[in-house]
Amino acid sequence: MLWITDTISIADWELSESFVRASGPGGQNVNKVSTAVELRFEAERSPNLPAGVKARLKKLAGRRWTLEGALILQVEDTRSQARNREIARERLADLIRAALVAPKRRIATKPSYGSQLRRVAAKVQRGEVKALRGKPGEDE
Repeated sequence: MLWITDTISIADWELSESFVRASGPGGQNVNKVSTAVELRFEAERSPNLPAGVKARLKKLAGRRWTLEGALILQVEDTRSQARNREIARERLADLIRAALVAPKRRIATKPSYGSQLRRVAAKVQRGEVKALRGKPGEDE
């Protein structure tokens, strides 16, 4: 059981882990030991996540979201399989916590009358500066 918040938890059946060989430097250890973790979370089928959270999670996950509705996290940060497993679970929990926060609705505002006047005055002044760049005596 993976606890996300006090009320939301992920059951063990929703998570599956597979261990593969990590890429990159590491000498013989990389060639012999499967330390990289691939954590698969069946997010679409999860009964513990509301629909809005699932939609935001899908958006946050990006390419890590599969067509079947699963979220796949790959971790190969350390040489320890157990530590990579912990990191993967922490990242999943952080991602779900980020999806729990609903974005605020934007309230449309309009510029004040004073700010509109200041904007137009600044444009007029800028135009005058540019008009003075011409050669003396040229009237257009």
